[in-house]
Amino acid sequence: MPNWESVLGKLTNMALQYAPKVVLGIVTLIVGFWIARIITRIFHKALEKSKVEITLLEFLTNIISILLKVLVLISVATMIGIQMTSFIAIMSAMAFAVGLAFQGSLSNFSGGVLIILLKPFKSGDFIEAQGHMGTVDSIQIFHTVLKTVDNKKIIIPNGPLSNGNIVNYTAQDTRRNQWVFGIAYSDDFEVAKKLIMEILEQDERILKDPAPFARVGELANSSVNITVRAWIPLAEFWNVHFDVIEKVKKSFDANGLHIPFPQTDVHIIQK
Repeated sequence: MPNWESVLGKLTNMALQYAPKVVLGIVTLIVGFWIARIITRIFHKALEKSKVEITLLEFLTNIISILLKVLVLISVATMIGIQMTSFIAIMSAMAFAVGLAFQGSLSNFSGGVLIILLKPFKSGDFIEAQGHMGTVDSIQIFHTVLKTVDNKKIIIPNGPLSNGNIVNYTAQDTRRNQWVFGIAYSDDFEVAKKLIMEILEQDERILKDPAPFARVGELANSSVNITVRAWIPLAEFWNVHFDVIEKVKKSFDANGLHIPFPQTDVHIIQK
């Protein structure tokens, strides 16, 4: 039978010996994390004043925050009495095990580094990637956050994102828009082209160089389709897109041009 008094005495001695260190470690951990948060904020503000690109700023801030917290944990471990050699050995073994278990996370981390270095997009850009479209809200260490046009939040891992196709719709200051307007075969397509060009030329938001374009693009089953192209500043792209459609419809109606709908001629043969 164990001598419970002896065991209790040993536990009491250990508690008296390690309790102050544990309490001091907890206090150090709380204060250390608080100081790390302050240093991270100072670092963030310093980068902002240096006018560092927002994408790189957020990424570096996250890295600094993690490194400072790791340093605090190492300091607390040393304070409690854990030998650094043993601690480093344990951390190395854990890092190896974690590395095997979280290969995807390491791939996402390297993908984040590639995105930061190669800059296929930055915060605020509107992109299409991995089957999703949205504005880049932030680029984190392991993932990128998109905000869709209907205010949904999409989180995409950086690994597949850096290795897949990316369409950046806001990489340039201007974009070319294209419309297709159909008119009836009985209507004069030259008149339609003239009306469309008048609308494009009167809109000051549409660039004059390259010049707007309107030509017959297709003789479809039920309509003559006129292809229209124009270059537009990025900030006005969608406003111009919808305004032109509305103006063309009003102009066609006012000038007797018809926008046809699909029709099928049915011939009935009576025997």
